[in-house]
Amino acid sequence: MLKRYITFFAVAALGGLTALGISKLFSDSQGTVLQQERMARFAGLSESSTRPDFVEVADLVTPTVVHIITQVESQQVESQREINPFDFFHGPGFRFEMPESGPRSGSGSGVIISQDGYVVTNNHVIEGASKIKVILNDKRQYDADLIGRDPNTDLALLRIDEKNLPYALVGNSDDVKVGQWVLAVGNPFNLTSTVTAGIVSAKGRNLNLLKDPRRAETQYSIESFIQTDAAVNPGNSGGALVSSDGKLVGINTAIASQTGAYSGYSFAVPSNLMKKIIEDLLKYGEVQRGFLGVQIADVNAELADKEGLKEVRGVFIAKVNPNSAAEDAGLKDKDVILSIDDVKVNSSSELQEQVGKRNPGDKLKLIVSRDSKEKIFFVTLKSRDGKTTLDVEEKKDFNKVLDAEFESISRDERLKLKISGGVKVKKVGSNSILKKAGIPDGFVLTAIDKTPINTTIEVKKLLEDKKGGVLIEGINPDGSRGYYGFGIEK
Repeated sequence: MLKRYITFFAVAALGGLTALGISKLFSDSQGTVLQQERMARFAGLSESSTRPDFVEVADLVTPTVVHIITQVESQQVESQREINPFDFFHGPGFRFEMPESGPRSGSGSGVIISQDGYVVTNNHVIEGASKIKVILNDKRQYDADLIGRDPNTDLALLRIDEKNLPYALVGNSDDVKVGQWVLAVGNPFNLTSTVTAGIVSAKGRNLNLLKDPRRAETQYSIESFIQTDAAVNPGNSGGALVSSDGKLVGINTAIASQTGAYSGYSFAVPSNLMKKIIEDLLKYGEVQRGFLGVQIADVNAELADKEGLKEVRGVFIAKVNPNSAAEDAGLKDKDVILSIDDVKVNSSSELQEQVGKRNPGDKLKLIVSRDSKEKIFFVTLKSRDGKTTLDVEEKKDFNKVLDAEFESISRDERLKLKISGGVKVKKVGSNSILKKAGIPDGFVLTAIDKTPINTTIEVKKLLEDKKGGVLIEGINPDGSRGYYGFGIEK
């Protein structure tokens, strides 16, 4: 027994001496000294800081995230069976068990981005929907109108008829850094306002999710996702990805999982790209895309060796398309794009994101490596038709055509007037056809040609294509019922 203990202590002592020897060996190396300095700085930072606390951020953001329920008619569902938006979460080939007939329903999340009811979500959340319902965090429900959608970025813009809503403050996604804290807010599994936290794992991720050769509308897809490890599950799609100061930096879109459940990776469309898409949908009704006109590839070690590139960085131009913006600017095959407007690009997805935020006619500053020398080029982007002008004219505000301003009415107003819905005529212009019909300021419009009215968008839909006589019903400012008729000439 004594011999066994002596042997044990001898081994332990030898192990301790060996450890000291190894420690001495590495501590004498320059690399370990530098590492020790870094660890010391990190330890000092840890001691002076506290654990992250997201209570205030969650309180700020939660009211701005909504639950979205959609209804799709059976015929529309059948036409979309081969292209299932839920593949984002469940993997290719997943199908829900659906009855043979009747409407189908789906759900997701959305983010309020303005006090007057604009909501951003994913295109795949609302695609093909005949009815879209938005449920606020305080459980108020609204029918939503689809303002526009963009399959190439998987974004869509909705509008509900309400005012003074809490809305998300949009941040600068270009400033997002790998390793920083982020929160994902959404409605997974129909749970309201679920908040999860994680860090940014990567930027500029391209998953090849959006481009589908069977769908012409996705031929110009842009994927430059922010990757995080915040837990995101079905129902989070269309929800908010926010920084630790509460700014919206992305719209949660997809997870990488074989099972459809969260497994460590989730992806969001950057907020800067979202801003460009939403502004175009509001202003033009469709997205205006500027094209550089090049075929590109990521620069990796294999490509660098093959093409004789001295550095593994930038985006390689495999081919400059004829009559393109790139050719006009003097770019050539085998050039390497290093930055766009002083933003470095090291992948095809990063380049596509930077170009995707611009319109035809916009001028970009490119730093390009040619024969190992850096050169500056200024490129004026073109449309897909080769023009440096926008494809469509700016949308007209129909309210201005009517020469009248409309606004939604509050729940308290509806209860006071004992009506279930309606839209207030805020101001009638002197030359308005409404003025000529005798409709006063403050009139609450409840029906057009016997069709009930609940939103200002419904007013636009019923009147913009109307020709001939129109019957308006509602409540006058003095509380009396009002009936007015007028004609619209085209």
